[in-house]
Amino acid sequence: MTREEKTSAIAELKEELGSTPFFYLTDSSTLSVAKINKLRRMCFEKGITMKVAKNTLIQKALESEPESKGFSALFSALTGPTTIMISDNPKAPAKLLEEFRKTEARPLLKAAYIDTSVFLGDDQIKALTQLKSRDEMIGEIIGLLQSPGKRIASQITATGTKIAGIVKTLEERAQ
Repeated sequence: MTREEKTSAIAELKEELGSTPFFYLTDSSTLSVAKINKLRRMCFEKGITMKVAKNTLIQKALESEPESKGFSALFSALTGPTTIMISDNPKAPAKLLEEFRKTEARPLLKAAYIDTSVFLGDDQIKALTQLKSRDEMIGEIIGLLQSPGKRIASQITATGTKIAGIVKTLEERAQ
């Protein structure tokens, strides 16, 4: 690889990894070509971009990003063959890995970057599959905010019904 090719590869990785809030670093070595193709197909169907890159190029691309993003915690995972999975959904790659590994031993999760949080190690897949998406979190918050209002409305309705019942009973007694 020439210096120009390396520079363009670093720039491309910097653009992709710097602009996405969610990506996974995995080890898919020892998988046959047929299995890698199957994994790529599954990634494509789920809207996940899958790339293989050299660790030094990945590290240089991440080093050029601001320190506030917290990419430096990922450097320890950049050993051996690395496959990058990029997605708009934070748990989509974890679910895909979990599904694929029902029949295969790999790919192994090296690290995941989720909105400045870093998850290191293959044992983090379970935690990553249970992450809630932004829309799910917003739905829960709205539900929690609506809950007191619904209770007050039901109390008012119930109180009005009770008062109407009392007035009706008093009216019947007066007759």
